[in-house]
Amino acid sequence: MLSKTVQEALNDQVFMEAQSSQAYLAMASWAEIQPGLKGVTQFFFRHSEEERQHMLKLIHYINERGGFAVVPALAQPVLTFVSLKKAFEQLMEHELKVSSSINDLVDLCLKEKDYATHNFLQWYVNEQIEEERLARECNDKLEMIGDDKSGLYLFDRDIMTMDAQ
Repeated sequence: MLSKTVQEALNDQVFMEAQSSQAYLAMASWAEIQPGLKGVTQFFFRHSEEERQHMLKLIHYINERGGFAVVPALAQPVLTFVSLKKAFEQLMEHELKVSSSINDLVDLCLKEKDYATHNFLQWYVNEQIEEERLARECNDKLEMIGDDKSGLYLFDRDIMTMDAQ
């Protein structure tokens, strides 16, 4: 059985995962209308769906443990970006925020001696290591590319397989 404190913190994480999904969906929609960003568009759509799956995993866990998962109302995400580089900088900032939130949840579970939830959250800890690595790699590549259109072309092509590595 989840404590009230852990249930509320998990529901806060449900909100964060839902917001992530919405933010990446907005990035995908923006990228889709930019010329030549088919790979980036697919990348953001995939990541939106992945974050949605993270949210659903939390919802199921909360309910299975005798809690009540709350489907959150969401704020409007940022819809447009001045550049692809800015969109990926926002992705990195967002992933760091999610990692911090997961770490706070893990800490709370240890304080509450909720070892089952602590164990459940280890999947998210490992997932965030991968998410941060991928976001950092994308940002590093975009930094190297700068304003080089041929580099951007290669980035767009390569990003379709980057998260599969």
